[in-house]
Amino acid sequence: MKLANIIYVISRLWMIIAIFFIVPLAFSLFYDDGMYLHFIITSLGIIILSCILLPFGTKTVELTIREGFILVNLCWISLALFGGVPFLTSGHVSNMTDAFFETMSGFSTTGATILRDIEVLPKSLLLWRNMTQWLGGMGVIALAVAIFPFTGMGGAHLFKAEVPGPTKDKISSRISDTAKLLWGVYLIFTVIQTGMLMLVNLSLFDALCITFGTLATGGFVPLNASIAHFPSPWVHYIIILFMILAGINFNLHYWALRGHPVHYFRNPELRFFLFVIAGSTILIVAIRIFTGIKLTEETIRDALFHTVSLVTTTGFVTKDYELWPAATQIILFILMFIGGCASSTGGAIKNVRILVLLKYIGVEVKKLFYPHGVFPVKMQGKPVADNLVSNIVAFVALYMLFFVFGTIAMACVGLDIISAAGSVAATLGNVGPGLGSVGPMRNFADVHPLGKWILSFMMLAGRLEIYTVFVLLTRRFWK
Repeated sequence: MKLANIIYVISRLWMIIAIFFIVPLAFSLFYDDGMYLHFIITSLGIIILSCILLPFGTKTVELTIREGFILVNLCWISLALFGGVPFLTSGHVSNMTDAFFETMSGFSTTGATILRDIEVLPKSLLLWRNMTQWLGGMGVIALAVAIFPFTGMGGAHLFKAEVPGPTKDKISSRISDTAKLLWGVYLIFTVIQTGMLMLVNLSLFDALCITFGTLATGGFVPLNASIAHFPSPWVHYIIILFMILAGINFNLHYWALRGHPVHYFRNPELRFFLFVIAGSTILIVAIRIFTGIKLTEETIRDALFHTVSLVTTTGFVTKDYELWPAATQIILFILMFIGGCASSTGGAIKNVRILVLLKYIGVEVKKLFYPHGVFPVKMQGKPVADNLVSNIVAFVALYMLFFVFGTIAMACVGLDIISAAGSVAATLGNVGPGLGSVGPMRNFADVHPLGKWILSFMMLAGRLEIYTVFVLLTRRFWK
């Protein structure tokens, strides 16, 4: 590994983050909320640090796979550190643990928070808080790949290590062009949703913050009551629509915008994703009706909203779903593990992995009756490569191991078993709200500091698809 390669790339990545502080700075000046110096100092500090490191790097960057993994992890950890500086210097967060947790939650699009009273924060700081999610949704490194030239396979290694999903389909022969096109679609959706929310009487500030949280499937809202603050069904339905769009493979959106919507209908993962949403919504409504709730538009809307919110790992809430029947909470808990589609901004295991795993189980059952038969796992009528099936099975197993050991660790730092499992499921899946003491109407403020670092690690591992983080913990990587 060449340290010069790592220094050169990460210093340029930091430059990108420093530039984005201009947006909350402008809002701070507009609202005159006293935060502008904190953003200026943070941005200048990052730029100075980048300039100091830049001469020690090499301009011809040919990254190896190992360097790519190290860079992605260093980038995301440093983003959480830098992003938390305005929270600390302004005094709105009192310690590094909480600041790191809040910004890791932002950049990883988790949406878990330690803030007890969100609305007392300056609006510019709240905008920055939501911007961290928006940047992390499509990926800061993907943005860097789109902007900076990389020689050899450098950009490809970085892109593959960050973009969520078992497959990284390219919509262009060059990985930099793919990154540009995906970010282009992301920007288009950002403008459209912001405009639609403003049409239903939201302010530009609220519309931007909610859009950032929606398209990143992050879940931060600059209001204590989350989306419940807005009683309008139109607001809820607009958010539902864009949460679904954010949970779909962005490559499909690109082709649709190019005039080829047929790709939506041909994609088995998307069909499965919509089936999960529809089936879960119907089940939740049926269970609530069975327990005495009247069938109304609001009952259906609440079920649909929370189904979409949790399966896309957004984490918005309009109701306290812990007051619903236990069976509905089990359904919602399962949805936290399924997640969005590959190459979406959603987290968790991903629908394509669940679909392939189910098909693989079906094949293994069939082999019990026909031991000598050959039954490949198929998607869209084509066999799935054995190595990809093995990768998916291993990923799901590793994901569940992280969940189990994470739950044990959180129980050891003082959480009850429901809260421990809910906190790990919510952070590893980048969902946000969990169950118990970290449920939808509570937050992570009272979690032990060690527990917050454990959950921060879970957020990072979940956002980077576990392998990218786990590989650094293996002896083979460092040989």
